[in-house]
Amino acid sequence: MRDNKLANLIQILKDIQSAVLAYSGGVDSTFLFKALQLSEIRTLAVTTVSEITPYNDLLTAKGVAEELGMQHRIIKTYELLREEFVRNSPDRCFFCKDELFKKLVDIALSEKYIFVLDGSNIDDTMDYRPGRKAAMKYNIRSPLIEAGISKREIREFSKHLGLSTWDKPSSPCLSSRIPYGRRITKEALTRVEKAEDFLRSLGFHEIRVRDHGSIARIEVEEDKIGLLLIPEKRKIISEKLKSIGYQFISLDLDGYKSGSMNRVLNGSHSG
Repeated sequence: MRDNKLANLIQILKDIQSAVLAYSGGVDSTFLFKALQLSEIRTLAVTTVSEITPYNDLLTAKGVAEELGMQHRIIKTYELLREEFVRNSPDRCFFCKDELFKKLVDIALSEKYIFVLDGSNIDDTMDYRPGRKAAMKYNIRSPLIEAGISKREIREFSKHLGLSTWDKPSSPCLSSRIPYGRRITKEALTRVEKAEDFLRSLGFHEIRVRDHGSIARIEVEEDKIGLLLIPEKRKIISEKLKSIGYQFISLDLDGYKSGSMNRVLNGSHSG
């Protein structure tokens, strides 16, 4: 079944002929690029950089692009100039993707690429993803969804293909750490990035620092909660995060949950 899915993906890509790929450097878009490469499709991988992009993600994207011999381009986006995005309503991601996909479609039109692709997988259809509406608005194709491939399968294929990203933790944009309804500011994004970088330096990989103004709510994997509570480690984390700008440092006892901010959406979406 798994090999059939990969063969189906390759056939879908062969019909595409040429494409601009929204490339983040993450597991999904790296695997999709490799599949495009195997299908001998003319591809331009485009990575966006802005205040909402973790700097380490940009470094990863550049490194993997070089490793795989991508035709790769980095462009700037300006989400914080859009009031619809900054006010941080539950459809925030639509405005982010709207900015991205418009730029990619313009590149495709001017440089004669037939399609624009993104790395959404079948799991993304089962959670609250307003960015998918922007994909539909611009006729963006998602070959991993078309082939019915899940995140778990993408990791398996990536490992088999020798891709360095196969076990890379997910890394959504920094704005996802700020509760809906609280305005997104450059200062808050900077706080989050510094706090998460520090926690990763201590050995925590699946980590989120949710920014509730003066309160930092830390999420780590459940089996790592005990490590975070070691008195010496707890003390240096508290001191560091307070030096970054938080006044209160809290730990989410439920542990890390991808998309946990969606719990507040009337119970209609979870993640």
